[in-house]
Amino acid sequence: MNLLQLFRSEGYPLYVLCVLLAAFLLDKLDRYLLATTSAPMAQDIHFGDMGCLDNITVMFLGNITCKKVKSEDSCTRLTNPNGTQYCLWDYNGSGVQYQILVGPAFTVVFSITGVILGFIADIWNRKYILVMCLMFWSGVTILTGFAQEYWHVVLLRFALGMGEAGCTPFAASIIADYFSEEMRGSAMGFFNWGIYIAYSLSFAIGNYVTKANINGQGWRWAYFISGIPGFPMALLILLTVKEPDRRKIVKEKDGKSYDLSPLRTLRAILRTLLSPSLIILIIAGTARNAAGYIWGNNTQLFFDHYYKDSQVGLWMSWVPLFSGCFGVLFGGFISDRVVKRVGPQGRIWVLVLSQLCAAPFATMALYLEPPYAFLALIPCYIIGEMWVGVTLAVVVELVPSYIRTSIVAVYLFISTNIGGNSPLLVPPLKRATSLRTALTILFPGLYVAGSLLFVLTLLVLRRDLKKVQQEEEERQLLVNEGEGPEDSGKSYKAQR
Repeated sequence: MNLLQLFRSEGYPLYVLCVLLAAFLLDKLDRYLLATTSAPMAQDIHFGDMGCLDNITVMFLGNITCKKVKSEDSCTRLTNPNGTQYCLWDYNGSGVQYQILVGPAFTVVFSITGVILGFIADIWNRKYILVMCLMFWSGVTILTGFAQEYWHVVLLRFALGMGEAGCTPFAASIIADYFSEEMRGSAMGFFNWGIYIAYSLSFAIGNYVTKANINGQGWRWAYFISGIPGFPMALLILLTVKEPDRRKIVKEKDGKSYDLSPLRTLRAILRTLLSPSLIILIIAGTARNAAGYIWGNNTQLFFDHYYKDSQVGLWMSWVPLFSGCFGVLFGGFISDRVVKRVGPQGRIWVLVLSQLCAAPFATMALYLEPPYAFLALIPCYIIGEMWVGVTLAVVVELVPSYIRTSIVAVYLFISTNIGGNSPLLVPPLKRATSLRTALTILFPGLYVAGSLLFVLTLLVLRRDLKKVQQEEEERQLLVNEGEGPEDSGKSYKAQR
């Protein structure tokens, strides 16, 4: 299968994919917006670390570098002959309280709720749950614009995590039902464009809407603008997206299918989760996910700290959009071609090589000055972000379709709960070394660690694939012996 076949596929599956992409985009936009608005939010409602910041009302600072001043007293003493302060001692949007907001305040609830919703999806219609979740998290995003205290934001991040937990498991499972194995990697890659479109939009909205200061409300309008589109999108999904009722139905290779009891379903989930290849794959995905969380939530802070006039909003509003989208779709395309030639283990090789090749560019982005730092991010994203859709494709291919949503939810629970809380490592490493060194360890360093773990996955994948084949044959025997509804002459046809 080549890439063009994804866009030449039947019109309705492609339409569903585009609608789910739009929902995923809103999911990520509402999540990433905090990373680009943390400084004005902190200065407004007072949370996080304080530091010596440039006074933007002073046009010329001379040789004064405010960020190098470590004490409030020294900061406020830096004045011009007119008595105007060159620097201000104010909240800078970083620190443990900020990392709590982007980490555990969101990810703990997100991951736990994701597992619960994953199991519910095996009983209820996934589309309806997705619609309810979309409306809920959009409302929470709008409410964030009204926050007046730090604890307001903490509670709203809890609620945001609860709502957004329903997006990825349901969407990935529905996509897997609409597209064949040969096209699944490309479909997942296209779906994951939402991450990079949203990430770029978060920089554009977070920087420029805040500076526009609509109605004198600054950063608050960034949340209003980001939350409102969720409601018409939820209505569109409700009215136009169709989902086959696949509850507890197992489709065999010859087209036959049979129902599993809840106990059998639970046993199948637990047995699948104990697969060595799936365990190592989840650990590898968690390490790589941590790198993304850490860099994504500290990009604005990094460039504001080292390169105040770097125009981060301008660069980051298109660099992730272009390179990330291309990389994740290219990764799906490459993995689909490799799978056709060497089998599912080919996807793992794509994961291994892409992360190793991306790590040097990630390092360059941290040590080169703008604009070269931003230019280094282009190959970093193109190569490094190939992992997103490919990993998800491997996960869904390692499990039976009737427990796919649950397994994806468990994968997201682990990778998000650990990887999503990893930004808490930044403050102590920053205090021990520097922000740049901390990000070097936790950004390109975790790229390399993830690559090595993907190699371990490759070593056990072949053995587990043989086990999966044997299990499929055993299930086929059960069908032939009348263990499913076939013994009464019933047959279920999977809907595409």
